Amino acid sequence: MTNVVEVKGLVKRYKELVAVDHLDLKVKEGEILGLLGPNGSGKSTTINCLLSLLEYDKGEIKIFDKEMSPKAYDIKSQIGIVPQEVAVYDTLTVEENVDFFCGLYIKDKATRKKYVDEAIDFVALNDFRKFRPKKLSGGLKRRLNIACGIAHKPKLIIFDEPTVAVDPQSRNKILEGIEELNKQGATIIYTSHYMEEVEKLANHIVVIDKGTAIAEGTVDELKSSIKTSELISIEVGGLDDKTLDKIRDMKNIFRVDYTEGVLKVEAGSGKHNVLDIVNILQENGYAMRKITSEQPTLNDVFLELTGKDLRDE
Repeated sequence: MTNVVEVKGLVKRYKELVAVDHLDLKVKEGEILGLLGPNGSGKSTTINCLLSLLEYDKGEIKIFDKEMSPKAYDIKSQIGIVPQEVAVYDTLTVEENVDFFCGLYIKDKATRKKYVDEAIDFVALNDFRKFRPKKLSGGLKRRLNIACGIAHKPKLIIFDEPTVAVDPQSRNKILEGIEELNKQGATIIYTSHYMEEVEKLANHIVVIDKGTAIAEGTVDELKSSIKTSELISIEVGGLDDKTLDKIRDMKNIFRVDYTEGVLKVEAGSGKHNVLDIVNILQENGYAMRKITSEQPTLNDVFLELTGKDLRDE
């Protein structure tokens, strides 16, 4: 597959702060790329550089195999952006908003009307065509935001936290819509702090921190790259420190936590981790209730790669 986006050695500084530090990034045609990172990691700065909304200090950005620049209108006409903040006009109706944003790229009136109708239908807003945004719920506004970003049928679509503060039904509708856009041929860059969404959607993931890529691959490849491969939980009452120390001393055990009657263990690859822990508990006379063993989630991968400390905006 060809690269729709290719970034080489991107550097963006704000005085002493290096927001993006020699970042390399590739997005292949037809894929959904999950772009992840904690607050302040450089995600938003990277996207703004991609769109030529920011000047950068060093590097090269190509989109559709052409150099991106503020005046590259032929490239920009093939890009759709759905920002985190709802960016529509309160004085215009749903239909007028979609028509306005589509009209930035599609000048033929007949074609534009067809595209507007298709975009409104795609996000299921036909019953709200004459409504102004102030009368829409948060989920409906998000869907309007998407319609405005995709109406001109872009080949590359950037979704920046599109499901923030929406109800589960609206979130499900939005995620289904993104999958459908991808099936129709759009290449997608998707940023979110909801790891389960990225795990569901993305077929390739890049994790950035401190302005540089620290890991990339498929969900399975990222999971296999971290030391924790099994998360074990056992409900057991009254564990003493001696027994906990025996479990901590086991091979492949990285972390043991015992809180409110629940033993939680993070373990590496091993065929008998659960059985070995159960044997220790039985040998020391403990009765167990619920026992579960799970593979790490993308959220676990993210925390291991970027740390568990809180980040400032």
